[in-house]
Amino acid sequence: MNSNPTNPTGTDTQTRIRQNNFVVALGLVANIILAIFKTGIGILGHSPALLADGINSTSDVAYTFVVGIFVRLAHKPADDEHPYGHSQLESVGALVVGAFVITTAVGIFWNSIDTLFDLINGSGNYQGSTQITLWIALGTILLKIFLSIYTRHVGKKTNNAAVQALGYDHRNDIFSASAAALGIFFSQLGYLWVDPLAGAIVALVILRTGIVILRDSSLDLMDTIPGKLLREQVESLIRTISEVKQIDNIQAHRFGQYLVINLTIGLDGTISVFEGDRISSLVEKTLLDNIEYLRNVHVHFHPARNKSPLEN
Repeated sequence: MNSNPTNPTGTDTQTRIRQNNFVVALGLVANIILAIFKTGIGILGHSPALLADGINSTSDVAYTFVVGIFVRLAHKPADDEHPYGHSQLESVGALVVGAFVITTAVGIFWNSIDTLFDLINGSGNYQGSTQITLWIALGTILLKIFLSIYTRHVGKKTNNAAVQALGYDHRNDIFSASAAALGIFFSQLGYLWVDPLAGAIVALVILRTGIVILRDSSLDLMDTIPGKLLREQVESLIRTISEVKQIDNIQAHRFGQYLVINLTIGLDGTISVFEGDRISSLVEKTLLDNIEYLRNVHVHFHPARNKSPLEN
């Protein structure tokens, strides 16, 4: 059994850990600052949209702590009960993030619609937002653009599901802050109902983000691979090995950023066990050398029974 513990992009494990921890810490500090300013000024400046965005940032702080915990736990070494390590905790962390996001969205949406309903019925006492709320919203947009680009870059580079989830959340914060800025701007022009409406729109954007994060992390945990592209890549690589007559089964499992493939192949039944082992080792090496983030390949071989497309 071969292994490939080194990240194929050249980023070793310790560098990956440092990059993940730094980007999580950076997002945490930024969200703490934004949560304080947006929530406080949203209340003092009478802006439901900015307050909704501030509540969003407050939740960001909470689940950034959660992601940080899961990212660190995922780096624990393998043990007897977890021979492939604890990398799947990264996907669990993303799952927790998704749950937080959806819960936050529901709360924000309800509050915004309640305020809007009061305005329409004339029972609310909303008088419009102050000028500083607009500047805070615009500053949030600029900061989140930077955080989105940087976090998603690190998440893709390290193939960390939890960090990628944070990157997508930063990206959607851009849209939520933009909606808040527009709502504040129009409320200052006299269209008071636009501000709480913007808060409701912010909530819908946040809700969609949570659903996407939950879907992707759930698929990782349920081992919904190999997908079509991975299967085609494996079959294409094995076709370069003429001694392999059949591919009977391909199973792949994700462990954090890594993949493990279990493969059953059919060989000429007249060859020796030694020759079969040599071919199996060649299959392992071929896949490990050509598929990114592939940690282990387990190959089982038996005599080929029927003619396979590999023989055409």
